[in-house]
Amino acid sequence: MNKIRIAVQKSGRLNEDSMRILKEIGIAIDNGKDQLKAAARNFPLEVFYLRNGDIPQYLTDGVVDAAIIGENVLIEKGNDIEFVERLGFSKCKVSIAVPKNSTSNSLKDLDGKRIATSYPNTVTKYLEKNKIKAQLHTINGSVEIAPNIGLADGICDIVSSGSTLFKNGLKEIEVLFESEAVLAVSPAISEEKKAILEKIQFRMKAVLKGRNSKYVLLNAPNDKLTEIISILPGMKSPTVLPLAKEGWSSVHSVIDKGQFWQIIDALKAKGAEGILVCPIENMVL
Repeated sequence: MNKIRIAVQKSGRLNEDSMRILKEIGIAIDNGKDQLKAAARNFPLEVFYLRNGDIPQYLTDGVVDAAIIGENVLIEKGNDIEFVERLGFSKCKVSIAVPKNSTSNSLKDLDGKRIATSYPNTVTKYLEKNKIKAQLHTINGSVEIAPNIGLADGICDIVSSGSTLFKNGLKEIEVLFESEAVLAVSPAISEEKKAILEKIQFRMKAVLKGRNSKYVLLNAPNDKLTEIISILPGMKSPTVLPLAKEGWSSVHSVIDKGQFWQIIDALKAKGAEGILVCPIENMVL
C-alpha cells in the first residue's frame, strides 16, 4: 500500500501539537533529531518536516498529500487549498495593531498610512474589501518592531496571547480573522491516499470530541430524575441504572467541556449527589 505523506511544521508549538495528535490517534513515528521526514511504524504514513510558509506550495505541487497547518498560512499562500478538519489547537488571530500612543483607533484611520506585515496577500485583500489605501512593507521576521524604528504606522501579524504586542508598546485595533490548525489536502491527492486520509480524519474527530467532553456519573433521587435528565444532553440520552439504595438511581452522561460548571451547578440545584467527572480519551460516534 502507498504511504500518505503529511507535512507538519519543522519546529515550534504547531509541530508539538501536530505530533501529539498523531500520537493520540495511534500513529507511532520515530522522529530523530533534524530528520526531514520520518515513517510511521504502524500506519501507511510518512511525515515531512517543513518550514510553515513552504507547506502550501508542497500541497499545490502534490509533493505532500496533506498537512497540519495554520489556517492563516493557507489564507495567505494556499491558493484556495481546501481543508477537511479544524483541529482546535494553535489558535490565534490575524490582527492590525498600532503604537499605544497613536491617534489611530480603527482601520479607517490607517488610510494613506504605512503597514508592515508578513501577510501581504491577506492584508491587500482585506484593505481592498474595506476600501482602504495603505502602503505595505513586507517583513519576514519581527514585524512588531516596525513602528518603533519608523518603518510603519501600524502592523498586521498573528496575535496569540497579546503579550508580544504589549511588550512592543502596541494596541490591537482590528481583527481580520481568527485562525487555528487545520488538516489541509493536496488537490493532487489520489483516491487510494484519500481513503487513508479519511481514516486519519475519523480518528482525529474521535480525539477532538474526547478533548471537548467530560464523562459524568452522579446519584439522583428518583423523584427528581426527570428534571436531572433534562439538564444532561448526552450523546443520545443519559444512562440510568437503579442503585441498591431504594429511591435512588445512578445517571451516566457526557457533557460539553465548555458548559461543564453551568451544568454541574444546575445538577446540584436539582438534588444530584456524588457527582464524579472523568476525562474522555477518545469518543467514537
